[in-house]
Formats: sequence, structure tokens, C-alpha cells
Amino acid sequence: MPLLEVKDLHTSFRTEDGIVRAVAGVSFSLERGRVLGIVGESGSGKSVTCRTILGLVPARRTEVTGQALFKGRDLLKMSRAELRQMRGRDIAMIFQDPMTSLNPVMSVGAQLVEAIQLHEKVAGRVARQRCQEMLAAVGIPNPAERLKNYPHELSGGMRQRAMIAMALLNNPDLLIADEPTTALDVTTQAQILNLIRRLRREFDSAIILITHDLGVIAEICDEVLVMYAGQIVEQGPVEAIFEQPAHPYTWGLLGSLPRLNEGREQLYSIPGAPPSLLRPPSGCVFHPRCAYVLPVCREHRPPLLAGDGPEMTNHRAACHLEPAFRVQESTRLFGQLESGSGP
Repeated sequence: MPLLEVKDLHTSFRTEDGIVRAVAGVSFSLERGRVLGIVGESGSGKSVTCRTILGLVPARRTEVTGQALFKGRDLLKMSRAELRQMRGRDIAMIFQDPMTSLNPVMSVGAQLVEAIQLHEKVAGRVARQRCQEMLAAVGIPNPAERLKNYPHELSGGMRQRAMIAMALLNNPDLLIADEPTTALDVTTQAQILNLIRRLRREFDSAIILITHDLGVIAEICDEVLVMYAGQIVEQGPVEAIFEQPAHPYTWGLLGSLPRLNEGREQLYSIPGAPPSLLRPPSGCVFHPRCAYVLPVCREHRPPLLAGDGPEMTNHRAACHLEPAFRVQESTRLFGQLESGSGP
């Protein structure tokens, strides 16, 4: 049984302008000790998918359907009290901006101790010792002194490490990291990624990594979901996604990456802009920006299907193009990408 299994998840927000369909039919599963990367442009539904699973979307104006089975229990049917007990203990989340996630008027130590005592009946002295050990484990120097600091007294990298420490204090089975390397310098990014790798190895936790950085995905993930306009357009092992991508949107994402051997050539960019989720296009949501659009793309939403051949069993894409043509075109474009050209 997978640790987490999401089935046909839909999340819609009621606004004054209409219904925003932020997540539309997302399904995936995750086993213990594996890292799942979710990649896509801003507004593609990456964070909303995970926030919905954790019950962190506003209940009054949100409609959620589908299932999110964690150890066989449906998170979407749990009460608020049950979810509060599970969040931080069984499932933890590292939010995108630690400066807004940490309380500015509480010391780092007080917040870490609170994270333990919400789920366990332990003395403050014991909890503080555990917090000090965890700060040391995530690479923060002088942890005893750092517990006394307030968030603004720490650097961006230290704040992010403190958030990771808080997420891991109760040894969660599932860790969700939402853009954990955003706005960090390259050296600190590498340290955070190394830390996440080490945490998976030592704690055997499953990890969901939300990012728009394909380089991070390639470096740390086992499997990838490529999302666009609230839907999964491609899904598969990280090697398959990078070696033979099967969806035109993924081709565009890979083509937009800068490369050392491309000289002064202009970077490729996907034409147009992501659609409004208030009024998403009919059929394939990517067809207004797709260079390979067919008449059927404008009328029918393509199912997420595996390609031809046994090696494609776990590699699926939502595209009306013939699988043989996609393999041929992907091979041609991948060769161009290696030589530094865009699609």
C-alpha cells in the first residue's frame, strides 16, 4: 500500500468573479522513502494540491472532491481536530517563505518547543534539548544560542534550516517541501538539497518537493509530476522525463533552461501565457500555446495514458499526438537541447 494515494482530486474556489478551478483531476501515489517532484509554472496548482491534502485551504469558499488516502485513511474526510493532530506529527510541511511562516515575536526556540509539545507531553527542558539537537542535525552552528534568536536575527539559509528542523522534530512519515530553495543563494541551495537527501536516507520519510526549478527536480527526485493549469500533463520517473519527455509543455520547459554551450543565443520561451483558471480553455488546457495543436485538442481533454512499449509503463502523458510521433519529436528536440537549441 502506498504511503499516500491521491485519487481524482479537484479543488475549486468560489470568488466574486466565478469559480476558480485550481486543481482539476489530479491523481498520484507515493511510497515511503521516495521523493516526488511537482513542477510547473506559477499558478499551475502545485501548492494548492498539497495544501488541499493537508486541509490548509479556506473551507468556506472552497469545494474539494476526490480522495487523499494517507496510510489508508482519507485526509479529506477528517475533522479539523484530527488534521491538527496529524499535521506536524505524521505529515509536515516546509513552507515557501520562512520569514512569513515563523512568528516574528517568538524566539526560534519557543516555536520549536511548541511544535513538540503540541503532539507530546514532555517537559520544556527535554523538548528544548531535542530542539537543540535537531538544529545541530540540520547544520546550524551554535544551536543553543540560535534557540534564543528571533527569526529576523537569522540569515535566510538559517531560517530555512530552522523550518526544516521544525518539520522533522516529530519524525513525520511524509514531508512536503514547498519551494525550499527559493530566494536562497546557490551555495545555500546546494546545502538545503544535500540536507533533504540526508534526511530521506536517515529518517526514511517520503518527500513531496514542489518547485519550478527543473535542475532541482533532476538532482533529488525519483518521480515527477508536470502540472499545467491545475492538471497533470506528464508523469513518470525522473530519468524518463528528462531523457524522453512526452508532452509539448515539458518540451518547452526543458527548452527554456539556460545552457553553458549555447553562447549568446536567446533563450527559448513558451509563447503566450497560462490560461485563466476562471475560464480554462476547452479540450487540452495547453492547446492555445501548443505548436502541435490538432483539431481534437480544442474539443476533448486528453487522458493521462502510458506510451507504447514496456519501458513506458510508468511514464504517462496527456496528449492527443500519436505516441510514435511524440517519441520521434522528443528524440529530435532532446538532441537540439543537448546542442543548446530550443524546440
